[in-house]
Amino acid sequence: MKSLIICAALAVAAPVMAQNLVARQGDDSIRLADSPCASEVVLEKIPEQFHSQLMQATATVDGHTFSACWRKAGAAAHLIYEDGDQGIVPLSDMKPELSA
Repeated sequence: MKSLIICAALAVAAPVMAQNLVARQGDDSIRLADSPCASEVVLEKIPEQFHSQLMQATATVDGHTFSACWRKAGAAAHLIYEDGDQGIVPLSDMKPELSA
């Protein structure tokens, strides 16, 4: 009976944990959110017909945080940063971000 309750609790919690993903390398990180990209700085660099495909992301590199937008590209996340730079991160590197 306890295992059934635990499984039910995990099933309810799974969508919450899947909303944000993070990849870390030392103190640097990339966070992918499950919400539409809202960074006007990034969106103005991208043709409007692609805006609906983009989700919100942030990257922290050398202690500086940058806004980004991302979309799934096969088995990777394609990121476009506020300075126009782009990058790809394998989705296998991304882990659910747990929060209290």
